[in-house]
Amino acid sequence: MDKLVYTALSGLRGHMSAQAAIANNMANASTIGYRSDKVNFDSFKLTGEGIETRAPSGERIVDADRRDGAQVQTNRALDVAVSGEDWLTVQAADGQEAYTRRGDLQMSDSGLLTTGDGFPVLGSSGSPITIPPNQGIKITPDGSVTIVPIGGRADEPQVIDRLKVVSATGTETVKGLDNLLYVKGGGSLPENLDAKVRSGALEQSNVNLTEALVDMIENQRSYEVQANLLQQAKSMDEGGASLLRLPN
Repeated sequence: MDKLVYTALSGLRGHMSAQAAIANNMANASTIGYRSDKVNFDSFKLTGEGIETRAPSGERIVDADRRDGAQVQTNRALDVAVSGEDWLTVQAADGQEAYTRRGDLQMSDSGLLTTGDGFPVLGSSGSPITIPPNQGIKITPDGSVTIVPIGGRADEPQVIDRLKVVSATGTETVKGLDNLLYVKGGGSLPENLDAKVRSGALEQSNVNLTEALVDMIENQRSYEVQANLLQQAKSMDEGGASLLRLPN
């Protein structure tokens, strides 16, 4: 009986976590470069007389759905899009190297280049990119950040730095709570010197609202099954207890 109750409760806990992840995906359907949460559950094996099965343990494992989002043309100089297994490198809040597909780059008053959500963008040297005053800026297909200095000629741009574009191929990575990608267990991804970026374009969220809605309905039905399992456990317990009662 205890095993049955534990199985039902762990299943309920797991489905609640999945529902939260699905809701988060739907809320970020319009967030630039967002990678939807992909939720898996660990499992344990139940064995005993007449029973052998696997049940969800309720331990949620979150990763990013690696499908590309649609790319749209914006013609904005600081917008970039990457595709496939390539990622832009940023500096996370704790100073660790992390990765994103959010390419709506911004320039602060001090010239620091950041993503739209405020993370400093790293150059090929591994340091945040700082852009000096200029009269024109452009990001070339190989990721080079070029400017036309104040008073300079438009046909003679200067290279300031190069976006550090890395490849996640062959490396185990996980998605953090800040929506950034990290190397599992620590470390950094190798720079892809052959990577190409699309300037003046942005990758949209890869959330499919129709799929998310179907997932939410299926998850809700599974939750109800686990809740009914608890009710059945209660009925079985009450039935067993009634057999032990002394007759009046």
